Amino acid sequence: MRDEVTQKRYEAAFARLAKSKFRSRFHLSASGKSLVNEKGWATIRAHCEDFVRTRLAPAYPQRDGRQTPMRGHPVFVAQHACACCCRDCLAKWWHVPRGVEIPAERQRGIVDFLMAWIEKEMKK
Repeated sequence: MRDEVTQKRYEAAFARLAKSKFRSRFHLSASGKSLVNEKGWATIRAHCEDFVRTRLAPAYPQRDGRQTPMRGHPVFVAQHACACCCRDCLAKWWHVPRGVEIPAERQRGIVDFLMAWIEKEMKK
């Protein structure tokens, strides 16, 4: 369970993202929701942690700007909806500097935010 301050920060961030025509068009499909239910929250979170660690956290990720598919895995959809899909989007939306490895604590914050978005979508 998130504390009240974190929950309010997430709600403000979701509201900001909702104002973007591009970001607001992403939602979990029925098959995405089914995958979350089938695999379970712990597995989805493990996938999320792996994607963030391997595809976003390096200072210069391979294929940066093209490393996150637009659909398929629920985490990929969340990454686009939350502007956490590439280093350019992380820099623009979240002020994560380019060319510097993302520290573990910041990675956890990104994962927590992506998981919060998935959780919100699962309730729709």
